[in-house]
Amino acid sequence: MLDEAADLAVREAWRRLAEAGLPSQARHRSPTNSPHLTLAACAELTAPIRWELAQVAAALPLPVRFTGLVRFERPTSVLAWALDLDPVLVRLHRRVWEAVASDSPPETLNPFHEPGRWSPHVTLGRTRRAGAFAGRRIPELLPMPPLSVRLTTLRSYDTETGALELLEPRS
Repeated sequence: MLDEAADLAVREAWRRLAEAGLPSQARHRSPTNSPHLTLAACAELTAPIRWELAQVAAALPLPVRFTGLVRFERPTSVLAWALDLDPVLVRLHRRVWEAVASDSPPETLNPFHEPGRWSPHVTLGRTRRAGAFAGRRIPELLPMPPLSVRLTTLRSYDTETGALELLEPRS
């Protein structure tokens, strides 16, 4: 999860995209929808994975920085603010990936989250319409991303039940 200032900046970007009639995470009305950086996903958060992630959570807060807009076309169109892939973030991501991969069937893991393939970003908008953001003057619509950002909290989201779980550091 992002610090409060970064969370507010992302929500402002969501609002501006929605007002311009573009795909925006602002339209995702679930109470669990909040600006975040996805590090990995797995089919089940088992006790061993929880234990490892509690160890990782102790590394937070972690300073990171946005580098600008990025677009993905896989299999959905995604507009996001990219994050600098600095060595500290790479280590945090690898630790999360290793925790998740250690107790998950390989076929259940998202290959886009694998170390070396992962592109850290915070989603601003997404849609199944290919090329939805192409040819648009997106940078003019959006606020500048904050220069100073901190990743503050590790959480898990269960897509089947909608349950959120904060993964507290082990002391």
